[in-house]
Amino acid sequence: MANLKEIRNRISSIGSTMQITSAMKMVSAAKLKKATDTITAMRPYSEKLTELIQNISATLEGDNSGVYSQVREVKKVLLVVVTSNRGLCGGFNSNVIKQATTVARNNYPGADIDLLTIGKKGFDILHKQFNVIENRSDLYDAFDFENAAVIAEQLMDSFVEEKYDSIQIVYNQFKNAATQIVVTEQFLPLLPIETESSATSDYIYEPSKAEIIETLIPLSLKTQLFKAIADSVASEHGARMTAMHKATDNAKDLKDQLTLSYNKARQAAITNEILEIVGGAEALNN
Repeated sequence: MANLKEIRNRISSIGSTMQITSAMKMVSAAKLKKATDTITAMRPYSEKLTELIQNISATLEGDNSGVYSQVREVKKVLLVVVTSNRGLCGGFNSNVIKQATTVARNNYPGADIDLLTIGKKGFDILHKQFNVIENRSDLYDAFDFENAAVIAEQLMDSFVEEKYDSIQIVYNQFKNAATQIVVTEQFLPLLPIETESSATSDYIYEPSKAEIIETLIPLSLKTQLFKAIADSVASEHGARMTAMHKATDNAKDLKDQLTLSYNKARQAAITNEILEIVGGAEALNN
């Protein structure tokens, strides 16, 4: 009977775990809908704006307009690593951390590497291996364009002041609820798209090309960072929903197996009791 009690306790414990994982799955599914609406709405705008800036930024002259396009010898690199503040989302965080580690150790031989982490999970691991200048896990407390823009301005200032020669963003790009793609995206300097020389001739500038681009380049960079973090947020909810779905299914399978074991053990115990009763009755008759 002690064995039966142990199995009952395990079944009860797994049932409670199933309720938790199922609830977390539903919460993540609701958050995923909002996050995917955000990234789906802004991705075409962000990509088109980035394409426009890259097409014409290389044609600008002067410190004010071309400062974000300056390509320098890479001696100092900043990696912006975007993870989450919470776990229970499968390989979402570990994949980004592995990618950031690979980029930092292999892609820039001889260069000094600093990290800026967005998300507690990335900071907890990476600060033990690299120089993390700042952790902005607080961004998720009130994530919006304005708060992301503050970080983007900080990055732009660091590049303009030549604290860093290259700034890269490592994050999970959202594809669907079950698939997230880890990407390393160049933030600065801006790289022009290789197009025909007449590619920019169709644009009409008013009041002037320089004035418009001086406004659009910072906006484009802020939008790029916001899109990367929004991608990561959507990917996080998708990864957690998938992980909790699998956890719920696994818990259900385990509960079914334990229930079967419990029924077999209970049947065996009842059979033993019947045999004992029959044996006792036969002994009395003899």
